[in-house]
Amino acid sequence: MPTNQAAWLMAPRAPQLQVQSAPYTHPEEGQIVIRNRAIAINPIDWVLQGQGTSLMYRWIKYPCMLGVDVAGEVVEVGPGVTRHRVGDRVVGKACGTHEKIDRSAQAGFQLYVVLAAHMVSRIPDTLSYEKAAVLPLGISTAACGLFEPDQLNLRHPQPKPTPTGRTVIIWGGSTSVGSNAIQLATAAGYEVLTTASPHNFDYVKSLGAAKAFDYRSKTVVRDMIAACKGKPLAGALTVGANAADSCMDIVGSCTGDKRISMASYPVPSPPPKTFTVVRTMFAYISANLSYWIKSKTRGIQYNYIFASTLYDNGIGEMIFGEFLPAALAEGRYRAVPEEVVYGQGLENVQGAMDFHKQGLSAKKVVVSLGE
Repeated sequence: MPTNQAAWLMAPRAPQLQVQSAPYTHPEEGQIVIRNRAIAINPIDWVLQGQGTSLMYRWIKYPCMLGVDVAGEVVEVGPGVTRHRVGDRVVGKACGTHEKIDRSAQAGFQLYVVLAAHMVSRIPDTLSYEKAAVLPLGISTAACGLFEPDQLNLRHPQPKPTPTGRTVIIWGGSTSVGSNAIQLATAAGYEVLTTASPHNFDYVKSLGAAKAFDYRSKTVVRDMIAACKGKPLAGALTVGANAADSCMDIVGSCTGDKRISMASYPVPSPPPKTFTVVRTMFAYISANLSYWIKSKTRGIQYNYIFASTLYDNGIGEMIFGEFLPAALAEGRYRAVPEEVVYGQGLENVQGAMDFHKQGLSAKKVVVSLGE
């Protein structure tokens, strides 16, 4: 049996992950085990480490394991799995922190991880594990916001999409979620208008955005409303601080579907160092009161995105099983944003999380776990 190791979070708000042994877990029906070759860092990893589980993920028990984005090769296949074989190169979403799963065996920060087969995609030989690892949470969050019935409910992506004649706003196009949302919406036949810093305009347009706007501009809301004139909206997906407020103003002034999917929560940034829970809750409640008033007066429907919902509603199977493998193999989809490799080995995960916390633009931090 393989020897497993993991980067454990031993207690709430523990300042350092501890690399220790971990059980090797055999797959059950509908599952596979992969040997991780690369893992990526997401904000939720260092947020949970720094703030604990008093506000979210309250079901997690310690010691626990974090990590969502993984890439590696299949080493064991469970009963009923026909799509994957031992030796396949894959990328997948580790779901160990999902409330319905809550198992360290299915968390990402370890050498051998159990994955649900329908949340895994084969990757071409030309795509490195480090580059592939940037995808899972970003594409999952984007797919939930764009395609779930209670979100924007867009048409699904196609190999050769025909134009729908409708426009989608992606606020925060250079982020991990935004980069994937642009590609998915374009692959579904929608025109995309997005925001980014000017130095990322060429980047978001290379992903398929028709126009890019500077989110810091004082006239960005007015400019986007003007750009949407005569174009029926299919909704907006928002990432980042103040994104929802701006899109409420835009969507409320345009024709079409007045729907907003929100990938970011209205919490202080950076997180407060004193009275953390009280100040975070105050910011959250105040913002949501504002959203509620705007939505009611302007006829807007809005929902927060929970990237765990695609696990069992068919969207995960559609993205990881049906769309992504062929799209990657045929070059129709890019693994973005660009990876920044922060060392090799589980002992570098903590440093990678600390580095990620400092902020990046159109990039994602990855740790290599070797060949």
